Amino acid sequence: MTRQTLSYLRNLFEERGIRPKNKLGQNFLIDLNLLDLLLNAAELTKADLALEVGSGTGGLTARLAQMAGAVVSVELDPAFCDLTAETVAGRDNVVLLHLDILQGKNFLHPKALEAIVETRRRFNCEHLKLTANLPYAVATPVISNLLLSELNVERMVVTVQWEIAERLTATVSHKAYGALAVLVQCVADVEIVRRLPPTVFWPRPQVDSAIVLIRPNAKKRAKVGDVTRFRVFLRDLYTHRRKNLRGALIGWPSGRREKHEVDHKLAELGIDAGVRAEALDLDQHLRLCEAFG
Repeated sequence: MTRQTLSYLRNLFEERGIRPKNKLGQNFLIDLNLLDLLLNAAELTKADLALEVGSGTGGLTARLAQMAGAVVSVELDPAFCDLTAETVAGRDNVVLLHLDILQGKNFLHPKALEAIVETRRRFNCEHLKLTANLPYAVATPVISNLLLSELNVERMVVTVQWEIAERLTATVSHKAYGALAVLVQCVADVEIVRRLPPTVFWPRPQVDSAIVLIRPNAKKRAKVGDVTRFRVFLRDLYTHRRKNLRGALIGWPSGRREKHEVDHKLAELGIDAGVRAEALDLDQHLRLCEAFG
């Protein structure tokens, strides 16, 4: 298997006339020790279906094919689809999809869903694990949509921008704490595996990145109940972050509420109407959704 080092990638791209596209978040992990770290955190076995979003040149795809029972790899850029196809040629446990993993902001592409379900069945894969160097532009919706899907993902090990890692792991009153942190932490356990400097990628991004480990938690999800309803509630709650709870709940995007009704319910919940949403812990968000969602 070819070691996709910086010199290898530069030569390959020059030969093919390929230029990485910044708008698609095409930054390649060139520190192979960190690639090993990502794979170790995934703990892949032959009982796993590995889902990769952003196939790139196929370096990670080939490693996934060695370790997992099967791989579904999704790539939007046709040039990188071709490179990945060459890299994994002869591996019959790899399904390569040339499409956008997302169909709009809040939905996964139906063809990707079908391929995941069918490949999982065909190779008898017990678990589904997202293992990917995620393109920055789609990291948040990919993580959110997979978490809320019915695919029953066992874990996600992904590289994301440091800002996204902070938003995923932030706690109450941290500047990065908001709808994303609440949503993800209410259905999963999240941790940062390693902070990554720009120098470990090529081309170098302008910001730090991180390897993040997300483990969906069935008990937490059961407590949430209707996860789609909760997601919509959080989106509306954080539409106007500067408003206090009373103002946010009265001026609700889908329809205004009466002030006395809002004050009465908040008093019953024991929540101060004058604080902002980011001052609430996870349980308070869940109770607020139950009362107002």
